[in-house]
Amino acid sequence: MSLAVRDDELAELMDDPACDAGRLAATLRRFGTINRLVSGWGTVYRTRLRPHLAALGRPARVLDVGSGGGDLIVRLATSARRDGLDVAWTGIDPDPRAHAVASARAPLAGVTFRSTDSAALVREGETFDAVLSNHVLHHLGSALPAFADDSLALSRGIVLHGDIARSRRAYALYAVGITPFAPGTFLRTDGLRSIRRSYTRAELAAALQAASAGTWAVDAPAPFRLLAVGRGRA
Repeated sequence: MSLAVRDDELAELMDDPACDAGRLAATLRRFGTINRLVSGWGTVYRTRLRPHLAALGRPARVLDVGSGGGDLIVRLATSARRDGLDVAWTGIDPDPRAHAVASARAPLAGVTFRSTDSAALVREGETFDAVLSNHVLHHLGSALPAFADDSLALSRGIVLHGDIARSRRAYALYAVGITPFAPGTFLRTDGLRSIRRSYTRAELAAALQAASAGTWAVDAPAPFRLLAVGRGRA
């Protein structure tokens, strides 16, 4: 196995429509813990998303594309409410299994989940003040151009796509650190496969430049993390 190049042909267990439903649901629920530990979204919220929303001076709408089990927007919505921000949050995921897990969460005012995709929202004429995603980019393959352009078309403000930065150190640390969280889930196998499928900072910048008509910057907001930052055109 080599981490010198992306293994974009590698499949993750949870992407299989026939995978074990119980293990999938457990994986999606446990992402809440893992994302708090490693995703870097606390930093992204404080340095990018919160200042952007606060500067609007009005109620805002935020879209999470590929929201999975819903942990990220619930976390962000809780932070925004604590900070006195009036925000309506929408999480979308085309996988009905993920939507079921997100919909089973305790209701939180201002948070809505839909089983749909970004292309459908573009066709509906929806727009948001910020569009974001977490751990979606490395899944996309040839769908990256459409996803990138959809996110720009849906946002009249900032676009933030967070993902893993591929490295040997990230792989080694995750292999050890995930052990207590992995039983009954796909977290170990799929997490390691995700690292192998993910981009380096330079690779992601080049991929987005080639794939999208928009202008993107790629930041490293936390260890082993990438953040693609774009400006919407809605």
